[in-house]
Amino acid sequence: MKTISAIEAQQMVSDGAVLVDIREPAEVAREHIDGALRLPLSGFAQADLRGATGRKAIFFCASGGRTRMYAGQIEAKAKGVCDAHVLGGGIAAWRRAGFVTVLPPRPPGLLRRLFGRG
Repeated sequence: MKTISAIEAQQMVSDGAVLVDIREPAEVAREHIDGALRLPLSGFAQADLRGATGRKAIFFCASGGRTRMYAGQIEAKAKGVCDAHVLGGGIAAWRRAGFVTVLPPRPPGLLRRLFGRG
């Protein structure tokens, strides 16, 4: 699988590619890319790639390590379904490139909780 930069990935998404997040649900809850398919590695063997059929698919994790480590499994699963790529640097590279990620609402700080300000 070819490793691509966040800038290349964003351009491919603009042209119709799909992002595929292989991180676990707790990680996705902390930060994610809106619209990405969610196929956590823990259930990847049973995962359904139909959302990527006939498209370019860009697989990513937090920093790129797991995606590279499991590239063989990802490539085997994608064979005949989609044209698989790896987002080098993962979601961290996407964020560093200035592209939008979704974060959960932050709870109010201690001063706000105690005194209604801060």
